[in-house]
Amino acid sequence: MVSGGLLSLDTTEDVRERGSGVARQVAVLPVGSLEQHGAHLPLTTDTLVACAIAREIAAAYPVHLLPPVTISCSHEHADWPGTVSISAVTLYAVVRDIAASLRRSGVDTLVVVNGHGGNYVLGNVVQESAGTGTRMALFPAMEDWEGACERAGVQTSLLTDMHAGEIETSILLHAHPECVKDGYEASDFVADDRRHLLTLGMSAYTESGVIGRPSMAGAEKGKELLAGLTEAFGAYFSLVTSETLH
Repeated sequence: MVSGGLLSLDTTEDVRERGSGVARQVAVLPVGSLEQHGAHLPLTTDTLVACAIAREIAAAYPVHLLPPVTISCSHEHADWPGTVSISAVTLYAVVRDIAASLRRSGVDTLVVVNGHGGNYVLGNVVQESAGTGTRMALFPAMEDWEGACERAGVQTSLLTDMHAGEIETSILLHAHPECVKDGYEASDFVADDRRHLLTLGMSAYTESGVIGRPSMAGAEKGKELLAGLTEAFGAYFSLVTSETLH
């Protein structure tokens, strides 16, 4: 059972019943962040996006939806008030501990739904899961976003739509319109050459915190983006629930 907010309303019996009907239990963990998203989107944008994706997945597939990790690796946004980060080592340990706890309770498959591009360490967690007794996957991949963007008619490229742009604003206009402040239509800013981002941080490339074209956002695009990602998840679900991984 999934509420309209960030948290599942499952009881332990709901989890037990769902688990009894599948060959392999799959848990889905949304990972967001607490970081600036310009003047028109909240600090919790990445968490809201990750949860919106995970909520749609849980409505379409027999998975156990976990509450989100709401603070992650947002160090490049530190120059803006409200941004809070934990170290990559800490995020790594949190996800590994969650996977280990799930495994002890009989859930040996974990899909991490990542809403923040700076969480590079999540790829390492999944990469290193081989041979640990836990199956893991990281979703969505770049190709999943590309397919969803094409379906939704997103006009901005993934390179240009880096932060608080067309994609994120569209998803929130659909899933949480009350969180989108006026002014996004005039907030476009493009900085495609960001090769020194990790060294200099976001403030070297944007004063507003926006890199992208939120003026092109729309609620219908947000709806179709989520639909496209939900459809793309089917391949992941088939893979992680198969008898053998190839």
